[in-house]
Amino acid sequence: MLNHSFVHIPTIGLLTEKKIWTSGIRTMEEFIQSPPAFLKPARQQTVGRHIQLSIDKMQNGEAKYFCDNLPTKEQWRLFREYQDSTAYIDIETTGIGDYGDIITTIALYDGKEIKHYINGKNLDEFRHDIMEYKVIVTYNGKTFDIPFIEKYLGISLEHAHLDLRYILKGLGYSGGLKSCEQQLGIGRTGFLQEMDGYFAVLLWYDYKKKRQVKSLETLLAYNVQDVLSLEHLMIAAYNQKIGGIPLKIKPLKPGSPPANPFVPDLPTINRIRKEFLLF
Repeated sequence: MLNHSFVHIPTIGLLTEKKIWTSGIRTMEEFIQSPPAFLKPARQQTVGRHIQLSIDKMQNGEAKYFCDNLPTKEQWRLFREYQDSTAYIDIETTGIGDYGDIITTIALYDGKEIKHYINGKNLDEFRHDIMEYKVIVTYNGKTFDIPFIEKYLGISLEHAHLDLRYILKGLGYSGGLKSCEQQLGIGRTGFLQEMDGYFAVLLWYDYKKKRQVKSLETLLAYNVQDVLSLEHLMIAAYNQKIGGIPLKIKPLKPGSPPANPFVPDLPTINRIRKEFLLF
């Protein structure tokens, strides 16, 4: 989709972009070869220079350039070109970012491999690992996950960032992550469907105070399931978005993620529910 895009070029809006398409020019290379006649020669040259810059940026894999220059509602367009360098991430914390709140676990999935990070064990490894990717996909990460990570780990994440909360909202899907999953027919089963952020905190404290490994594994099962779902949602959203473009663009195939390596432990879940009167 990115090679069909012109709306990231200065002075080119959605209406002009559509006019370029209907004139028969569907890619940036086609514009360079034969600029649309409805643009004046001076503007053809100016736009052409920006397009050549865009082609160079694509060849160099500079996803951030397109994220910075595409209108916010159109940033989804860069996904296909950078899908192989995308990290789906989600964090679990002890709060919303107030003083004393910490990141407990981070899950990362890149379309092939699942990685997880645990406070007190390997959390610092995330600093290095995340830099291997050009694009980050989150749900509500622009207001929560990324600011929390940057503050807590003392790093700056300058990646292209696609936040599914806003992409899905533009398609008419709202609510939390699990609600959007249900609306798009991506279901969870058992406790992973019922679990929420509050229970995730209880699992962490149970693990830390009582050294209950099953509590940590249950927390990680929840955390990892979130990032596996993000890939499904991103592909579904992308395919719906291209459906609104007056061009024939091949949809992306659904991902084939590995199995979640962690399994929620029902006895642990029931014990914590009983202790905290959560029925």
